[in-house]
Amino acid sequence: MKKLKKTILAIGFVMMAMVISGKDRYKSIVVEAPFPMDTIKEYIFPERDFPITKYGARSGGKFNNTVAISKAIVACNKAGGGRVVVPAGTWLTGPIHFKSNVNLYLEENAVLNFTDNPSDYLPAVLTSWEGMECYNYSPLIYALECENIAITGKGTLEPKMDLWRTWFPRPKAHLNALKELYDMAYKNVPVEQRQMAKGENHLRPHLIQFNRCKNVLLDGFKIRESPFWTIHMYMCENGIARNLDVKAHGHNNDGIDIEMTRNFLVENCLFDQGDDAVVIKAGRNYDAWRLNTPTENIVIRNCTIVRAHVLLGIGSEMSAGVRNVYMHNCNTTANVLNMFYIKTNHRHGGFVENIYMDRVECASTGSVLGIDTDVLYQWRDLVPTYDIRISKINGIYMSNVKCETADNVYDLKGDIRNPITDVIIKNVSVNKIREFYNRVLNVRNLKEENVTYKEIENLQ
Repeated sequence: MKKLKKTILAIGFVMMAMVISGKDRYKSIVVEAPFPMDTIKEYIFPERDFPITKYGARSGGKFNNTVAISKAIVACNKAGGGRVVVPAGTWLTGPIHFKSNVNLYLEENAVLNFTDNPSDYLPAVLTSWEGMECYNYSPLIYALECENIAITGKGTLEPKMDLWRTWFPRPKAHLNALKELYDMAYKNVPVEQRQMAKGENHLRPHLIQFNRCKNVLLDGFKIRESPFWTIHMYMCENGIARNLDVKAHGHNNDGIDIEMTRNFLVENCLFDQGDDAVVIKAGRNYDAWRLNTPTENIVIRNCTIVRAHVLLGIGSEMSAGVRNVYMHNCNTTANVLNMFYIKTNHRHGGFVENIYMDRVECASTGSVLGIDTDVLYQWRDLVPTYDIRISKINGIYMSNVKCETADNVYDLKGDIRNPITDVIIKNVSVNKIREFYNRVLNVRNLKEENVTYKEIENLQ
């Protein structure tokens, strides 16, 4: 009996050790926010390295290392996790597909140079395009349903862009493809039947897309250009993007798009973009309503934006809803077209609530705060309005903001069918206003406190 008790006790100690060991694999990061915010978990990878050279990789920028990198990732995953190491040098590759427990580590002066041959990114994978799910060309770096994954180190992701640049325009064939995809989503056609990587559809791939993943880390590396959205977190849970240096000035080159994702921290990053810098999205119309996964609990702090269309953008794809977003202690060094911009339309539905911007400085902008409920872009004439769903927008807070020059302080255009409610603008200082102080349409409970300016050029 005593021997049995000792055995049970020993098993108990082993089980306890396993639990403790499992917990110790994560570092907890407490993130302050004006709403309840879960602790962010950062996975601690096993100390095992898998250099890509061991699996046949060759530097120099001419040998295609897709197979070698894939072999290293598979070996790392099978061993229980660790780092797949890309040494200094230039390494040509096609798509990189992640597996769980893998940290793609880019040594300093390592450059992953991605091909721009579309056939390299086939077969098509489950992805999304501007808020609609489909099968399309693989993102250059892609993960589907993975846990504990990372890209770290001081190296660079630098895709070849010659071919992708020819796909930037939106000719008739491309617009017809978008219409076809929209109609398939409206009719609830199974996603596996939405094959878009064909003909002259030219739906460009993302640079990085992590799709339905958990415990993501992006830390320290550089990005130089991207075919489409640069970093896309899609239906992910728990993640960090920090210390990144992102520059991409092509068409639709958002810096980071966080879509139908929760508990995510963006910190200490530099963005220099041809489109929006930090974008919070939540799917487009029918797919978003089907997936029913709001974007929530997002914190952006201590970031610098050089150029962008928008410093912090919400939408326009936001049909599953966006709540609890907090940007603070960020700044711009040049011009952004709008500083804090929420955009939707009468087809999207969904909601935007509890969005905060605090302690942010801007050099030059259009609207310091802008909300527009009639943003349709090419969709206005491309497809009819099948359903009218008015977005609910409430709880928008801007405080302690400084701007050197702006077209206006705030331009709020709500929808009379569901007006914007509860907008608080406090301690905002603009040195020079170029056009008008404010414009307000269909807004209830707008509160303004200590909003100042020194000069206004063309008072309207």
